[in-house]
Amino acid sequence: MSNETLGSFCLVLHGHLPYVLRHGTWPHGEDWLYEAAAETYLPLLGMLDHCVFMNAQPRMTMGLTPVLLEQLDHEVFKTGFEAYLKDRAQKAADDVAEFEKLGNGHLKYLAERWKDFYRGLSTQFEQLGRDIPAAYAKHAREGRLEVLTSNATHAYMPLLNTDDAIRGQIRAGLATSERVLGHRPGGMWFPECAYRPNGVWEPPIPWGKPRVRCGLEHLAADEGIHHFFVESHLIEQSRSEQVFNDGMWCNVGWDEATSYPSRGWRSVNEAHGVNSDGNGLARLWAIGRDQEVCEKVWSGTIGYPADGTYLEFHKQWGPRRGLKYWKITGSKCDLGDKHLYVPDDVPAKIFEHSQHFINSVKDRLRKHRELTGKAGMVTCTFDAELFGHWWAEGVDFIRDVMLTLSADPEVELSTTAAFLDDHFVDKVVTLPEGSWGEEGDHRVWTNEQVDWMWEIEYRCEGTFLRLIHELDHAGDPEVRELLEKAGRELLLLQASDWPFVIRRGQAVDYGIKRFILHVARFETLTDLAEKAAGDRGYLKTLTEVERHAIRDADLHDVIFEKIDLDWWR
Repeated sequence: MSNETLGSFCLVLHGHLPYVLRHGTWPHGEDWLYEAAAETYLPLLGMLDHCVFMNAQPRMTMGLTPVLLEQLDHEVFKTGFEAYLKDRAQKAADDVAEFEKLGNGHLKYLAERWKDFYRGLSTQFEQLGRDIPAAYAKHAREGRLEVLTSNATHAYMPLLNTDDAIRGQIRAGLATSERVLGHRPGGMWFPECAYRPNGVWEPPIPWGKPRVRCGLEHLAADEGIHHFFVESHLIEQSRSEQVFNDGMWCNVGWDEATSYPSRGWRSVNEAHGVNSDGNGLARLWAIGRDQEVCEKVWSGTIGYPADGTYLEFHKQWGPRRGLKYWKITGSKCDLGDKHLYVPDDVPAKIFEHSQHFINSVKDRLRKHRELTGKAGMVTCTFDAELFGHWWAEGVDFIRDVMLTLSADPEVELSTTAAFLDDHFVDKVVTLPEGSWGEEGDHRVWTNEQVDWMWEIEYRCEGTFLRLIHELDHAGDPEVRELLEKAGRELLLLQASDWPFVIRRGQAVDYGIKRFILHVARFETLTDLAEKAAGDRGYLKTLTEVERHAIRDADLHDVIFEKIDLDWWR
């Protein structure tokens, strides 16, 4: 990095969807996955390819959660996705014919664009060998992309009852990431950016006594993870612990951050080492989300995606799986008053917003350099589906940002791992507890609407951990197989998505149904494992109902095929 460089920009997209294969299609189920693949994951790959074609050097960090990778890698998805793209292209063709009869040339033109869009995706998917994860892995090998891992099913770590359950989620996630991508990621997306430091932990429901637990950084670092991401308020409220001075690490007081802000303490524009034990070197590096810059995209009121020029997400032509033909028009405009979308108006608006965003990045880096004398980083973290799915033009926005900054000597595009490789982190802090959810705490995942789920989850955790220690699964393959299937169901019922959709009122019935289904399968499989352990010939005398229950779990829950019971030890 040259002296003229203000610092680095790191774009981090969090790609995640809960497990939906063979669990419904529309309005809740597989369509979520097909829409995300068509509108976000394939277009992002196309954007990277376009930047390379333009002789640019794009750099970004992409979280692909293990449960998402498992689904994108599965033949059930690949076959269903091909059918979905054909269906969407046919829907567009039908709209073309309908609009032609109506004599509306502009609507017909928009429908033709949709038809070309979905046919182009079909061609792209075929050219990728129907393997989206492999395409991302290829960009990672060639240095354009860093891929993050996460918990297996996006379990909300601060609220899980045991560290063994957290280890199981982390280890299962890493195993999937390594199997599907061909390499073991070193960066991890903590689900919901939720973190818990070392200290006394009290369950969110009446369940046992409060007890001391280690910070989450230790559980992740023990598995080879070296950096993770947090919301800005965790960095801004951190407690100074150690600093590197004169070639050695020195303990400092908790007021060091307040006394010496020019050192970069509590700045989201620097990485911080984390060790919540109150002593010792950092176990992980924490990278904070730059909320001031992110807000320009993220905000529902002042963010770029709310501009009236862009495609309206909520209005479509016809019922089920209708296509979108209107623009946002105005922030207070009713759906019935929306104007038709005008694609020719979009490129100028994308350019305007991308340049404004880049200037905001530069302003932040400039202020950090003026305060500390060092080149800092602006890290912007977003849900990946914001780009392309929710904000149809969002992938084009990223393309313009990548192309511009790739040619800009003032700002270096970087992955987060590359930035940490190039910049020594000279501070260690203790982070407070929190998340990037509502009000920065755990309230979305523990509240009067969902706390009943935690009582069930804790009971399942306890049952599973007891059985893998009590039953002779090492010497009895029948018992081992049943416990492995139960482990899969435990991972699936722990997904943070089920309480999330219930709390947010987005798919309440679906969230409840999915949670209860996985709990029921878990209980059936653990019951059978205990019975099998007491009778070596038990599986040969299974009732029709018991055989159906096992077959039902195998039919519907087709991911995480190789479960290792040692993950929970």
